[in-house]
Amino acid sequence: MKQLAQKPFFLSLLLAVVLWFVFDNFVVAAAAGLLAGFMVSMLHSLHVLKRKPEQAPINTPGAATQTGIETLKTAAAVPEPDATQTASSITTTLPQAAPTPSAHMPSSNLPQPDPVAQAHLDTVTRHLHHCIQAAPGGFLPFDQWMQHALYAPGLGYYTAGSEKFGSSRTTGDFTTAPELTPLFGQALARQVAQVLREAGSNHVLEFGAGSGALAAALIPALRTLGIEPVYQILDVSADLRERQQTRLAGLGANIEWVEQLPHAFEGCVVANEVLDAMPVTLFEWNQDGQVMEIGVVNTNGFELARRPASPRLQKTVSERMPPLPGYHSELNLQAEAWVTGLGDWLHKGAALLIDYGFPRHEYYHPQRAEGTLMCHYRHHAHADALLYPGLQDITAHIDFTAMADAALAGGMEVLGYTTQARFLINCGLADLVSTVDLSDPVEHARAMGPVQKLLSEAEMGELFKVLAIGQGIDGPLTGFMQGDRRDRL
Repeated sequence: MKQLAQKPFFLSLLLAVVLWFVFDNFVVAAAAGLLAGFMVSMLHSLHVLKRKPEQAPINTPGAATQTGIETLKTAAAVPEPDATQTASSITTTLPQAAPTPSAHMPSSNLPQPDPVAQAHLDTVTRHLHHCIQAAPGGFLPFDQWMQHALYAPGLGYYTAGSEKFGSSRTTGDFTTAPELTPLFGQALARQVAQVLREAGSNHVLEFGAGSGALAAALIPALRTLGIEPVYQILDVSADLRERQQTRLAGLGANIEWVEQLPHAFEGCVVANEVLDAMPVTLFEWNQDGQVMEIGVVNTNGFELARRPASPRLQKTVSERMPPLPGYHSELNLQAEAWVTGLGDWLHKGAALLIDYGFPRHEYYHPQRAEGTLMCHYRHHAHADALLYPGLQDITAHIDFTAMADAALAGGMEVLGYTTQARFLINCGLADLVSTVDLSDPVEHARAMGPVQKLLSEAEMGELFKVLAIGQGIDGPLTGFMQGDRRDRL
């Protein structure tokens, strides 16, 4: 009967035959049999649903156990599982993942990679599998995982050929401020021009130029301000360099693509959304007030794991925040080293660092207990850093207090710190907007929409900050004349 209850049509037919003999009327028997059959099936289904929570879960690809950062975020809210030993003092903090690294399933409703992207994903997955095998104890610190996933030669997200940037491209993953509107670059040009005049130079060095959108707006705007720049671009992606060269070819400007840091530089350095893509160290406070370092292991698939932090990492974290059991976050030590290193070669001028983040007292706020790690894939944001290695961007917000301290350690001055909205307004964005043609409502709306996003507190205006560091600059910088927040760092 249990098997028949799962097949309402056959059950109804059987009941109809029985009722035919009872009522001696086929129509009445058929109707009654159909109704009775489906009622029995419905009651059986309700009985199954009622008992389902008592049954063991079924592991299917469509219901794969959630892994990566999302699962780690819930670790403080549930009893800690029995640790699986991967090496001495290394414990996994997550349940089993998919059977193989290549089968790591998305924890949210994300687009599926196309066949070409899937083949690349498989290659990167095998590379990361070998990296974990070669790591001591089979534990790959997260910053090394992120380094390989983003920058492994020919494999990483920024060194392979995926689209990455583009607001209107379905193959892009995220959009930056310069791509929203050229008004961003035109406003920034006013600050760049002041730095160049103070430094007595016309040299601009842009890091991570992306699609070339910022240079495409900045160079003509500098010309309008009476400066013919010598423009250098340092970008690790060969694919992006090609896109930049194609986009900027028509400017007739003096543009040079470089592969190494300069030995000495005077002028203006620009880094828009560069620091956030540098590999970060993940940590977590355990219940005993000890700092645990988070890394990646490979048991039945890629999993996040933790081990006791080194004395140096324990000291660094302890100096920046109090112990909060279950709290996990990041340190961007590579970005700090990069900022400190600027002081070795930026002899006169300033670096404008534009990114999303907070001062330290906000970054490690008790309510921000899940960290800031974020991934971007096909304009979808999520927090599963183990998903789609080589295909997705992985970022973390910036601790601007740490960057300011790093600049001071490199012998530079902190020249200004404020929100992107205040910086752009100080640089005359309102004047630039006033030049937009108001006679065409469609064009006006198309121009004003991105400006609203740049300035809005709910969008990029408050979350994004601008930090100016350098040396040999005497006067106050235009972009920080009002609303300078250096006192909050």
